[in-house]
Amino acid sequence: MLISPGHQRFFMTSRDQPLPLYIESIGYNGNQEKVFRPAGYPCYHWLQTVKGAGEFKLSGASAILGETSGILLPPNLPHEYARVQGEWETIYITFGGSQCAAIVDSLGLSEGNFHQWDSDSPLNDYAQHVLDSMGSDQDLSGLEASADMYRFLILLKKHGMTGNRSSISHAVTRLAPLLAFMEQHYGDPEIGLEQMASITGISSRHLNTLFKQSFGITAYSYFILLRIRKAKEMLTGSIELTIKETSARAGFRDVSHFVATFRRIEGVTPEQFRKLY
Repeated sequence: MLISPGHQRFFMTSRDQPLPLYIESIGYNGNQEKVFRPAGYPCYHWLQTVKGAGEFKLSGASAILGETSGILLPPNLPHEYARVQGEWETIYITFGGSQCAAIVDSLGLSEGNFHQWDSDSPLNDYAQHVLDSMGSDQDLSGLEASADMYRFLILLKKHGMTGNRSSISHAVTRLAPLLAFMEQHYGDPEIGLEQMASITGISSRHLNTLFKQSFGITAYSYFILLRIRKAKEMLTGSIELTIKETSARAGFRDVSHFVATFRRIEGVTPEQFRKLY
């Protein structure tokens, strides 16, 4: 990561901006000073180590914030931090917005958690990319910065690791053989959770944990959604197929179960869906 020496700092949109998500300020500190905020900061606050390390104290606990790590703080949460030794280079972003809390919460990022990532993760350079774009572009509307901030949160959700929990990108990589198997064998109604787990070489429980972490649902629920998606493609692309034939090809044992499942997920019956499209 290439950083210019010294400090860079940009103040963006005011806090009364009606955008759903906006960057309030973003900056780079070449030698991070000690910070003590007994009342926290009024906006969401991201702090990321570029080089060196610092000690971050939060809610009576402390942790070392080294390279390839950062912390996301909700508004008004008391905290303090200072460098451990030598120089500590950091990048920070403060942000808010009318839908900010809902967006952060929906991504499961609302707690004051420490995040780590791999050295080759796009998270490593993205904040600097946003900072550089601020210095070279006049984004008076704040729209580009808003898009950058949303993209950053998505990257944090995908590549960030908290505690012993692996990142979504790691989980999806581990699930890749099973996802490919599902794509090829969705029409087989005999496939169950045990067979899925055997393909990945892990327990059924661990498999469901990885799926919930990556997709928010269990492995079998994902498989059902895949079958429904394939059924939708058949209903609209192969109109010569009957509903019963579509049901069988999509991996359902009987048509009544298919129709009930389809209606529960899509809100309409397969026949109604076919007419719509």
